[in-house]
Amino acid sequence: MKVIADLCVIPVGVGVSLGSYIAECEKILQKAGLKTQLHGYGTNIEGEWDVVMQAIKDCHQSLHNMGVPRISTTIRLGTRVDREQSIEDKIRSVQEKL
Repeated sequence: MKVIADLCVIPVGVGVSLGSYIAECEKILQKAGLKTQLHGYGTNIEGEWDVVMQAIKDCHQSLHNMGVPRISTTIRLGTRVDREQSIEDKIRSVQEKL
């Protein structure tokens, strides 16, 4: 089953500069072959459910391996079975109405 996810990973206990940790997660998502779109407070991810979930788990494990003692993650998920829909489709639909 395909899923579009909105992922926000917040490393806790490592200071205020988090860019290197977010970049590590982005690399993991790309390596998993997932379609991603980084935004100001997270990343949209498109792919197969199991691949997306495994990549999110891998992000957590990698950040813990980098010394992050705690991670707070917010995930919003959307699935459709009536038709295929991409991240771009969802954005285009709203933009056309503006």
